[in-house]
Amino acid sequence: MLELLLQFLRRDDGATSVEYAIMAGLIACVIAAAVTQFGLGVSGLLQKTADVITSAS
Repeated sequence: MLELLLQFLRRDDGATSVEYAIMAGLIACVIAAAVTQFGLGVSGLLQKTADVITSAS
């Protein structure tokens, strides 16, 4: 039984999974920030276009 416990503690499979999960979380945060910035830029562009159309009519 002690040998099984020691084998379990020596395994590093879980550490690799945790590292991948952290990387995936960080990538998701970067994607969310990029999409937010892109959305704000597009929103501003569309607002300027709407203002030009409104002032022209």
